[in-house]
Amino acid sequence: MLNFWLVFQVLTILAACADAHAMDASADTWSYFYTHLMSIWLNRFYIYSCAAFGIGIWICFQFIATKAKKQDEKSTEKLTPSKVTQDVLINGYTMPKTKEVYVAGVKVFYGSQTGTAKGFATILAEAILSLNLPAEIINMRDYDPDDCLVEEATSKNICVFLVATYTDGQPTENAAWFCKWLEEAVNDFRFGKTYLKGMRYAVFGLGNSVYVDHYNTVGKNIDKWLWMLSASRVMTRAEGDCNVAKSKHGSIEADFSAWKARFLARLQALCKGEKKPCSGNCKKGKCKSKGKKSKEGSDHEQRVSEQENTEVEDLFETTSEEELGAEEDGSHNSVIDVEDLGKIMGHMKKAKKECELEEEAGRTGPSQQSSGKNEESERREMITPGLRDALTKQGYKLIGSHSGVKLCRWTKSMLRGRGGCYKHTFYGIESHRCMETTPSLACANKCVFCWRHHTNPVGTEWRWKMDQPEMILREAIENHQSLIKQFKGVPGVRVDRFEEGMVVKHCALSLVGEPIMYPEINTFLKLLHRHNISSFLVTNAQFPVEIRNLEPVTQLYVSVDASTKESLKKIDRPLFKDFWQRFLDSLKALAEKQQRTVYRLTLVKAWNVDELKAYAELVSLGKPDFIEVKGVTYCGESSASNLTMANVPWHEEVVHFVRELADLIPDYDIACEHEHSNCLLIAHKKSHVAGFDVPLMWSPIFCNHSSHLPDGADRRTWRGADEM
Repeated sequence: MLNFWLVFQVLTILAACADAHAMDASADTWSYFYTHLMSIWLNRFYIYSCAAFGIGIWICFQFIATKAKKQDEKSTEKLTPSKVTQDVLINGYTMPKTKEVYVAGVKVFYGSQTGTAKGFATILAEAILSLNLPAEIINMRDYDPDDCLVEEATSKNICVFLVATYTDGQPTENAAWFCKWLEEAVNDFRFGKTYLKGMRYAVFGLGNSVYVDHYNTVGKNIDKWLWMLSASRVMTRAEGDCNVAKSKHGSIEADFSAWKARFLARLQALCKGEKKPCSGNCKKGKCKSKGKKSKEGSDHEQRVSEQENTEVEDLFETTSEEELGAEEDGSHNSVIDVEDLGKIMGHMKKAKKECELEEEAGRTGPSQQSSGKNEESERREMITPGLRDALTKQGYKLIGSHSGVKLCRWTKSMLRGRGGCYKHTFYGIESHRCMETTPSLACANKCVFCWRHHTNPVGTEWRWKMDQPEMILREAIENHQSLIKQFKGVPGVRVDRFEEGMVVKHCALSLVGEPIMYPEINTFLKLLHRHNISSFLVTNAQFPVEIRNLEPVTQLYVSVDASTKESLKKIDRPLFKDFWQRFLDSLKALAEKQQRTVYRLTLVKAWNVDELKAYAELVSLGKPDFIEVKGVTYCGESSASNLTMANVPWHEEVVHFVRELADLIPDYDIACEHEHSNCLLIAHKKSHVAGFDVPLMWSPIFCNHSSHLPDGADRRTWRGADEM
């Protein structure tokens, strides 16, 4: 452009000179200008070079000046507190703007047996205090996770867990309850997968690599359980090793010091508002997830979690027969660690294959077997190794080869002075003195709302090895007491309730399976009553002969899950081909019983809530003393069922159903409700207290738990009304 400009100027001057020449300008003047112009034209290269050099000097000057200005502004920001707390003029007064807090403090939890973890907690707390941050040391024995842990999701605190692994991979005594609660919360779908979303945590485990099978098990479990509840790691779990030969830094103290330095650096970054969550894929305590890589790691981790949830969703259990369930992930180590997936998936496939073999054998029956193989010594055990492992990890205390006991969530609740289950509200049963058990894990139905998601054995008759009832009852009581003992010293547990809970006064034969299938069920019931333990037995109305031959029980339940053949087949999915006739015969057999009888109706919205008249006809057939109407409990997704939350009725809908049903059965009245369980009770009018027009809810039947028969009473003719 400069070249063209110079040419234009030269031409302009030449034109002017030509005009001047035309106007008779002197030849000397023209010669003067011509000489200088030609000189400029001949030396134009030097002129261009000088111009380019000048422009370059100007650009460099502007660049240096701009950079210096930015550095000055940055230095001013560091020295001026107004960047952190700017003053705001309000009503003529200068008010400082509140500083945003990213970390409110640090809570250091320790689980220690010999004092090492406790010492580390003290050292860490002192280091945190030196950073001008609040720090609190918490003994895990004194912390109530049921009430307090969820608060950490919104407190902006960082929770640090320094936990040691004790004998056989178990937590230390002061951390046992915390770990048990956390494990149950993970397996209880009522808490939800986002229960601790927003909570930030870090874990340092203490162990000894000499014990290879249990090395730092507790730290790994706490880390995974917190992550499964959507808590966020601020850094990857680290492990200290007491084995000097294998310790990364030469000793467990050095391991802790190295981790502490990394944690304090991470803590300072968090205080500044930096957000670099760990994806969980880091190794050896070094967080390498940054930017896009961190996102990819999280996506990979989520895909792994979804795959595992799909594969192992059928290992599912409930903490209470009448209440909610929890989705069992199949293993304590079934999430996060990709290297463990092979073992877990193999275990799940093994359990499922064993279950399918059990089901097929149940359908074919023993007709294909020789008489010699029917002998007791040649029968298989009901609980296969795969099923035993799964049930044990779900919290069952297994008894022999076909029985089990488990602590109900209402038992735990009442031990802490809180509410009881609906049996307490309806009948006066004290939940903390109730033992939930079963002498048979097998069942003849595959109900769509089964809490076990059909991994328990199935069959139409008993074909397994059989344990003696004396042994079952003895070990059931012992295991139940051992579960109660775990609550000793737990925050909130009342001493009087704990002492009462050690003495079983009621037995709910409704844990899982079909207890009436057990060949020695009558002997088992007699043993219960001899120990002054009342009995509630639940059957699925597929064994009418066994119901007729059943010894008196305190209260006999029959599950009436539908009122028509089509809906019963759809909901209960029974194994018997003549299931409907068996169902009707069971109700007729119930009407012949002299003891207290109950219909249990489970309402599944869009499946069985529109059959009021048919239900009323079934009531007239079985003539139960009570009718319990309960909304179905959703226990999570399963490939074995298409039940969803849309099938769960609201409590108001259950109440409406009960009112309409009560209008169709004039001999019955609505007696009571337990809203938490989404359950109502309809009672026969004969159950009103004699001489008083008082409904059942004001006069619990079994308050004294006197389930044994009166002296001289005939076991066949003794009536439930005698208890009044």
